[in-house]
Amino acid sequence: MIKSFKSVKIICLIAAILLIGLFSGCSSKNAEINKEGSISSEKASFNNITPEEANERLERDKGIILLDVRTKEEYKNGHIKGSMLIPVDNLKTEAEIKLKDKDSPIFVYCRSGNRSVTAANLLVNLGYTNVYNLGGINNWPYEVVK
Repeated sequence: MIKSFKSVKIICLIAAILLIGLFSGCSSKNAEINKEGSISSEKASFNNITPEEANERLERDKGIILLDVRTKEEYKNGHIKGSMLIPVDNLKTEAEIKLKDKDSPIFVYCRSGNRSVTAANLLVNLGYTNVYNLGGINNWPYEVVK
């Protein structure tokens, strides 16, 4: 009887350890309800894109929104051809007015890359699904218009 009690105790201990491991592994992900109404364990986010890849896609693909999130003054001093200006401070109020299609690819850039990360996160939180952080115009090796 004592032997079987020890066996049961060991089995319960192993089961408890396995359950703790199982539940702790699941708790590190953020569960969300996606557009289709099903639960998703991955939180929405943006992707990074290199200037080379962005330039290639801008030349090849239609419908990409190139979004400059700097100030009006910075934009006037030079911007990437075809870009739309919405300063990061105005993005929350202007995005849904100026960026109607939440599934269109949006390439976001600023001067050095800090504001573009902020803007990309904001767009994702507003429900935009195809957001790319291009970083800073300082790293753009192609033509800039004034």
